[in-house]
Amino acid sequence: MGPRIFSIGAGSRDKRKADQILNSSGHRWNWEPKTAPKYSEIMSGTQQVARPLVRSLRQATSTTATCQSRPMVAAIRQFSSTPSRSDEPTTTTPAGSDAQKLAADAAVLVQKKASEITAIKQGSEEELAKLLSPELGSRRRRAAIATTGDIPFEQLPYQCFQEARKVLAKDREEKIAKIKAELARIKRIEQTDASTYRGGEVFKQKRLESLRKHVEELKIQADINDPVVKRRFEDGHGDMNKPIYRYLADNKWRSMDYKIITQRIHQFNIVPDILPKFDPTMDVKMTFRGYKAPPGTILDSLITESPPNLRMQVFNSGERLLSVVVMDSDVPNPETDSYGRRLHFMVTNIPWSPTSTSLNLHRLNSKANSESPQGGLPEDGTLAIPWLPPTAQKGSPYHRLSVFVLEHNNNQPLDLGKLKEMYGGREGFSLKSFRDKFDLNPVGFTLFRSVWDEHTAEVMARHGIPGADVEFKQPRVHSLKPPRKARGWEAKRQKPKYKSLWKYSKRIKGLKY
Repeated sequence: MGPRIFSIGAGSRDKRKADQILNSSGHRWNWEPKTAPKYSEIMSGTQQVARPLVRSLRQATSTTATCQSRPMVAAIRQFSSTPSRSDEPTTTTPAGSDAQKLAADAAVLVQKKASEITAIKQGSEEELAKLLSPELGSRRRRAAIATTGDIPFEQLPYQCFQEARKVLAKDREEKIAKIKAELARIKRIEQTDASTYRGGEVFKQKRLESLRKHVEELKIQADINDPVVKRRFEDGHGDMNKPIYRYLADNKWRSMDYKIITQRIHQFNIVPDILPKFDPTMDVKMTFRGYKAPPGTILDSLITESPPNLRMQVFNSGERLLSVVVMDSDVPNPETDSYGRRLHFMVTNIPWSPTSTSLNLHRLNSKANSESPQGGLPEDGTLAIPWLPPTAQKGSPYHRLSVFVLEHNNNQPLDLGKLKEMYGGREGFSLKSFRDKFDLNPVGFTLFRSVWDEHTAEVMARHGIPGADVEFKQPRVHSLKPPRKARGWEAKRQKPKYKSLWKYSKRIKGLKY
């Protein structure tokens, strides 16, 4: 055991006591006066171990940012299916064309400007956005893309990454072999006569539908773990005609947006006020003049004066026809002391596919064309009922403006003349009746709210909407209890002598004795 070092004050008494201890024990002492401990003395063991490593990393960063002309030397390990042993000499550069390609990539990294590297590591979000678009992902990912050169993602020089891609490629080949076998089985069943089955044609079609569904699941499993597919989807470059990208988009939507819209449906009593039951299966987002309106938000009357734009995404394959309905379910009716419903907008026969993304309702409303000049269906649908700006009278509660997207069963187009005849009056619109009469299926939903604001009267006057001078007030509810007999102070002062105080006890507006 080595000598112990203590720090003792410089007082004479303490010094004499220390001399006695020194003479008796023979240890060496430090007579410097006691001071505050240094930071290195109170650091934890982990901090003391990591401090040299952090210092070396800071020096390497400053060297990279300041020295532009210094060549970059990187030890690059050659691809191998087995790990290298300690007794084998490791190669620092690969042979052949791989060495030339990696050397060129390293040269590209060296030629990057120091200002760009500094901006990536120390700059703000605005400075980083000048180099790479924020659509690429998080700040860390964009910084990594900016500093890795032009190496393709699938050719990154990481041995574990390349070995994992080989395993995934082998698994994908097995899934493709299963898909081919199932497709051959489907073709064989289609060529077989339905009379050979016990259930006849119904059993045959049910069997084919089950096999086709299984093939779609195998297609998803073949690419679900591919990092290139996931990267392309995160970058927004996925082909929605392929099942894997529709599957990933559906999972992303159900992770948060589906939960929010389902919560709004129950929070604002859309079920059962408008429909007895409803579960959305497609993503619908709404924007007014570039403003993204979250579901259930309260919007100004000037913003909702023109119809919105819808961004819709379906997650199943195939073409379909859609109808969009905007309705107000909180129209006050003073005569019956209740609330009615009003149709604000309707467009129908909208062709839609998984690759379709945006529907411009403002352009449809401005054109107001009911038929296509070529005689077929219009590209963006057919306008049945033009846009009526949502308004709310002063004093009335907020109005729920619901936007429903309905899918046509069997892709049957709707008769425009019949729609105008039935719903041209707008008042008393029932979505449930509309769904049942025309064989429609509600698949998408969003909503916003409207209240009386400083611009409502102006919007109502501009579009000829009556009711701007109407103000609703809560009726006064009088007590149903019988008059209370006067007691105490009130009973004592009922005589004419205290007539000046009757205004506090008898002459109360609305009360009779």
